[in-house]
Amino acid sequence: MAEGDAGSDQRQNEEIEAMAAIYGEEWCVIDDCAKIFCIRISDDIDDPKWTLCLQVMLPNEYPGTAPPIYQLNAPWLKGQERADLSNSLEEIYIQNIGESILYLWVEKIRDVLIQKSQMTEPGPDVKKKTEEEDVECEDDLILACQPENPVKALDFGISESQTDRRSTFQAHLAPVVCPKQVKMVLAKLYENKKIASATHNIYAYRIYCEDKQTFLQDCEDDGETAAGGRLLHLMEILNVRNVMVVVSRWYGGILLGPDRFKHINNCARNILVEKNYTNSPEESSKALGKNKKVRKDKKRSEH
Repeated sequence: MAEGDAGSDQRQNEEIEAMAAIYGEEWCVIDDCAKIFCIRISDDIDDPKWTLCLQVMLPNEYPGTAPPIYQLNAPWLKGQERADLSNSLEEIYIQNIGESILYLWVEKIRDVLIQKSQMTEPGPDVKKKTEEEDVECEDDLILACQPENPVKALDFGISESQTDRRSTFQAHLAPVVCPKQVKMVLAKLYENKKIASATHNIYAYRIYCEDKQTFLQDCEDDGETAAGGRLLHLMEILNVRNVMVVVSRWYGGILLGPDRFKHINNCARNILVEKNYTNSPEESSKALGKNKKVRKDKKRSEH
């Protein structure tokens, strides 16, 4: 990695950490590998009348020489209003080239929403539907957490373990339909002392958003550099959806080199096939062509 790239990466990570700290639950990681994030911005956090989702992707050249790639998502945002807001964001970038601007963008959008709420026009009807969908997702989580049999409710799958030169690999699978369930799956797995003590717990998930016909997906190396991205790439090739795979590795003291990635992906593929999440090879290859628009950065450094 060039020195400039390393500097940009560090500045991006610092900005991401700051945004997560400032905005809490409003800030959402969509794809950590590709540096794609979303923030839900409202005119009033307690009683929102107007809400907009800003989705950003941070290219390698940001903040030095390129702006974030962004998308404004709100059913009511159309025509001149959308153009005016986009122009405002681009003007902020031009005035602050080389600087981190996500906070400035978010607060500019919030100012616009506050001004809009102070006008006499009522808020959009879609707001209520969005909130109801959120509540429905939370209700599903509560049901899945019923104490009588939480593991069965989450429908965990566990693969046969694979051992090579004293390193052991084992995959765990659970269906997920929203990002909150991902956290719940991890929490449930970490209740198992053996899994919690693993050297690495690498995971990836893909959630299909029917309304937008796009995927919410993310991955985590947990110290096994590039393993999460490779696992997610396997799941893309297999065209799986609404599922999370966690591969645990217990290191045995002998370096395996590239073979470790083979074992991680073999465990993951075996459990996805066993639980009938995979399509035929023909369907998978067709779907891969459709899904290529989500770019992954495979050169992730260990963290």
